[in-house]
Amino acid sequence: MRLRPCIDIHNGRVKQIVGSSLKDEKESVKENFVSEYDAAYYAGIYRDRALKGGHVIVLNSRLSEYYEASRKAAFSALSAFPGGMQYGGGINNENAALFLEAGASHVIVTSFVFRDGRLNMENLRRLQSECGKERIVLDLSCRKKEDGNYYVTTDRWQKYTDLLVTEESLRSLSSECGEFLVHAVDREGKGEGVDRELIRILSGVQEIPVTYAGGIKSLNDVDIIEKEGAGRIDYTVGTALELFGGKLKLDELIRR
Repeated sequence: MRLRPCIDIHNGRVKQIVGSSLKDEKESVKENFVSEYDAAYYAGIYRDRALKGGHVIVLNSRLSEYYEASRKAAFSALSAFPGGMQYGGGINNENAALFLEAGASHVIVTSFVFRDGRLNMENLRRLQSECGKERIVLDLSCRKKEDGNYYVTTDRWQKYTDLLVTEESLRSLSSECGEFLVHAVDREGKGEGVDRELIRILSGVQEIPVTYAGGIKSLNDVDIIEKEGAGRIDYTVGTALELFGGKLKLDELIRR
C-alpha cells in the first residue's frame, strides 16, 4: 500500500473538483481548489520525493476549447518528472504513443475501450498493440445505481456502462492491462470518507496493482483503506491534501 500522487487539470489549471459535478456543457464543474501554480510545479514536488506511479489527468474532453491548454499543462508535468507519472484524458490507440514519448510511464484509459456503454475488446486490443498491455491502466471509476451495484462510468464520469465492478470482472480484466485506477465517483472531492464496500471489492485483485481514489479526508480513512483493502490497495489523496488546500501533509503520508 502506498500513496499515488495526482495532478488534475481542468481548463488549463490544476484543480481539485467534486467529481460528480463534472459536466461538458459550459465546462461546468464545482471547484474545491484552483492552484496558483502550474502542473510542472507539482510534478517537481513528486519527483523530488521519488513518488512514482501517480497520475496526471486532463478533465476536459478533446472537443473542448480548453483541451489544448490542459494538454499543454499535462505535457509540462510529464516533462518535469519523466517516467514518474501516468497520463489520462482522451487516450486512444492513435495518441497513446505521443504521451508515452512525452514522459508518461503508463496511459490511463476508459472511454476508448467502452463504446455505447459496453466494453469494446477490439479497441482494447488496438491500444495493447500500440503500447503493450503492461503500460495500460484501465480506469474503472464507478458509481452505484439503485440496484446496489457499482457500474463503470465513462466520458468524465457522466455516462454509465453495463460493466459491473465485481471481483469476478476485475479478475477477468486484470490479464488485459498493467494496473487499475478506480475513483469512487460519488465520493470524489466531497471529503465524506471512503467507500468501504468498494474497497473490499477491489481488495480481491491480487494479480496487478490497484489504486483507489475518492473521499479521503483524514489519516483514519487511510487506515480504513489499509484494513479493508488487506494492505494491497494504493490510494490517491486530492482535496484533503495540504498541497491542494486541505490539512493532510504530503510528507506525513509518505512516512506511513
